[in-house]
Amino acid sequence: MTSALALLGGTPTVTTPEPHFTWPPVTSSTVEAVRRQLGDAISIYDRSGVIADLEDALADYFGVRHVVLTSSGTTALHSLYAACGIGPGDEVIVPAYTFFATVTPLLHLGAIPVLAECDETGNLNPEDVLRRITPKTTAIMATHLWGLPADMHALKVLADEHQLLLLEDGSHAHGASIDGQRVGTFGHAAAFSMNGPKPLSAGEGGFVLTDNQDVFHRVLLHGQYNKRCRNELPTAHPLYRYAVTGMGLKFRIHPLAARIALEQLDHLNDYLDGRARVAAHLHEQLAELPGITVPQPPLRVRSAWYGLPLRYHQRELGGLPPERFHQALQAEGCHEVDRPGSTCPLNLLPLFQAPGALFPAYVGRLGYAPGDFPVAEELHRNTLKLPVWHREEDMPLVDQYIEGIRKVTEHHRDLQG
Repeated sequence: MTSALALLGGTPTVTTPEPHFTWPPVTSSTVEAVRRQLGDAISIYDRSGVIADLEDALADYFGVRHVVLTSSGTTALHSLYAACGIGPGDEVIVPAYTFFATVTPLLHLGAIPVLAECDETGNLNPEDVLRRITPKTTAIMATHLWGLPADMHALKVLADEHQLLLLEDGSHAHGASIDGQRVGTFGHAAAFSMNGPKPLSAGEGGFVLTDNQDVFHRVLLHGQYNKRCRNELPTAHPLYRYAVTGMGLKFRIHPLAARIALEQLDHLNDYLDGRARVAAHLHEQLAELPGITVPQPPLRVRSAWYGLPLRYHQRELGGLPPERFHQALQAEGCHEVDRPGSTCPLNLLPLFQAPGALFPAYVGRLGYAPGDFPVAEELHRNTLKLPVWHREEDMPLVDQYIEGIRKVTEHHRDLQG
């Protein structure tokens, strides 16, 4: 059989040399900012220099009172949970479909993660959250998957009605908003990652946002200690006597990472505007193709477009499995089309099925299994993720990807059997 498809001997659609996508944009100003920081300080123990500059800039960007930088999004989440007083036996309702670090700090604190089903976007389904509230529930943690905000208005109503903490993991969603309000500011506190591909990148890093002064002080005690705690906790604070040691954890960000993030923050809104234009173009061109659903944010909702998740519909393409469809796209040169792995329904991971080997206290207390969250599992199984470019000069490459996807859908019958 002959076919136009590259997988079957045809010519690949994408001819642009790789890499097709890199992040963050490292410009001459980024390099110069890091060079200057090398001359200023490469180790900062308190809230001074670039640490203070970045925390102030983030507080201004998000419109919050307190920001604490951390070494990663995972450590930010750990400090957030600890600072909110979440501990042994507390139940926290979390997304079934998320990156596992949204949830794993709860295991270290002895708390019980209660997975909840997702809606069609992959974010928390408020109706399922309601079904999982018990007298032991202390908090709801929302993520904003792939940069698209969760239904924070509905989740806030639930949290308020049941007197629960509402927390956010905004690691995919820097600058995303609902009705002009930025994600990370709807709840009691929020954690963000600044890992390499995140919309705001430090290479590695994270931060906690909160308007609550007690949470702020406890975040410091959890992962900063000594100079920061001695300088920033009031001497009359009941925990001030622990300022030197805190909880003994060092979660400080590296000054070079902070400098990269500060330089990137200056351009974040421009990056988001560019991504929005590219996402709109992708939506317009791909929306009519069979077998593919492209997300479209509701009115007055702005996505950060950390990624563009394409939902694959096998029945519309003659039952062609998503694995075969993805294989054909890769052969066309669409190498940035990804089938997400570690961001997945957590009930599919051994850590949430049988945590006892690593966390003996959880023997028999979790025990999730495949099939427990059919909506999340079906969505994950049929998700293909594209990066979202941001520059006008990227558009010829974007159009090649569009043509590659169109080509595979048009010739899907050649892939049967």
